[in-house]
Amino acid sequence: MRIDLNSDLGEGYGPWTMGDDAAMLGIVSSANIACGFHAGDPAGLLSVLRQAAARGVAVGAHVSYPDRVGFGRRNMDVAPDDLTADVIYQIGALQGLARAAGTRVTYVKPHGALYNTIAGDARQADAVIAGIRAVDPSLVLMGLAGAPVLERARAAGLTVVAEAFADRAYTAGGALVSRRQPGAVLHDPDLIAARMLRLATEGVLEAEDGSILRLEADSICVHGDSPGAVAIAAKVRDALVAGGVAIAPFAGGGA
Repeated sequence: MRIDLNSDLGEGYGPWTMGDDAAMLGIVSSANIACGFHAGDPAGLLSVLRQAAARGVAVGAHVSYPDRVGFGRRNMDVAPDDLTADVIYQIGALQGLARAAGTRVTYVKPHGALYNTIAGDARQADAVIAGIRAVDPSLVLMGLAGAPVLERARAAGLTVVAEAFADRAYTAGGALVSRRQPGAVLHDPDLIAARMLRLATEGVLEAEDGSILRLEADSICVHGDSPGAVAIAAKVRDALVAGGVAIAPFAGGGA
């Protein structure tokens, strides 16, 4: 039994830092690297990519709406052609930096509001899928487990990976509880680790209303910007390994 463990990294900007990328790279098997639209500057991204390459951590393009001020978490009604071009631009930028760092981009994970929107919005989902296909159809799309976007991507010829979130609460319908709601983000490392071990071994999670939600997930995300993110990620990894679950990237690391 195996599963991927991922985190959002490279989200600092100049002297402003977010999270502990170096520590997280010692825990996760895949790194979703910012592409400059919601966070990240070229020098910082190159540094993180070099560290990921040295550790054999798989690299994904964490594409976003053009929204630095809102950290990519504000909904935007971007025209399909513009969104496709934005996705192409971001993947291309990260591919260049990754090549210079001695690694390569193997998957794409949309960030924040874009991730949540394309989960069910066919118009924007198709625009993102078109952008990925235009750059490299072999790139894997990571998306919310159970969301329609995964089937749309499969139908378009992409390989997909279903993702669950370690530190987020779920509705009974399988959606993430809005960050505007209390309890949307989980903080107890022991609780989170127990939830993720159950997900990996039984394929179920407890939803916010106490009901049991069945999810088939190939990767687990721990947000790098959450308070105590490193401790949470380490606890999740330790619990999975102790439970007989191997941690490995779904898309392969290195060059």
